[in-house]
Amino acid sequence: MNRIFSPFALLLSLLFLLLFESACSPDQNQNTKELAQEMNDRKIKRVTNVQLTTTVDEWGKALILTTRKALTRELTKKPGDSTFCNLENVPAIQKLEKQYAITIDLLKAKDVTNPALDPKERDLLGAYVYNAQNKLEQNDNVQKLNDTLFVYNSPVATDDIICKTCTDNAALPFVIWRIVFNKREVIRRVNPKKLK
Repeated sequence: MNRIFSPFALLLSLLFLLLFESACSPDQNQNTKELAQEMNDRKIKRVTNVQLTTTVDEWGKALILTTRKALTRELTKKPGDSTFCNLENVPAIQKLEKQYAITIDLLKAKDVTNPALDPKERDLLGAYVYNAQNKLEQNDNVQKLNDTLFVYNSPVATDDIICKTCTDNAALPFVIWRIVFNKREVIRRVNPKKLK
């Protein structure tokens, strides 16, 4: 009895092929990655306020570099076009906002009286405007607004194309980056093993 294919071997081969194909499908791999991310997100993480502030500071610096490049690229393509100062018109920045669950804005001198901003932010913005008027040094800053929000601010140099295009006062060129971080989302995305 020398059979090339037995019915049992053929059935077993087909079953193995189906299992192998379903295990290697791209959808399955994507679901596995999402499940692994969800499991990581649900782990209990101990993160101190100092670690949170440090993380927001590090992420803020990195995000400002990326957003500055994206906005500068758009403004260089169309010099003087201030429509890109509304960051909703810059797809790369919108993608970052979604990826990190953050809000990125450009603030101007008039925002000192903006009621949509937290009083702490308006006070800080007033200090930045004062420094700009008196030609004092400007530095990046991280503020805890409340129990759930952090804000990262980074002033734009007056000779930068962003400041020249997006300022609301030619006599006092002033623009500042504002990134709002949700504490919960920072903790969700942070790797506790990499914290200092």
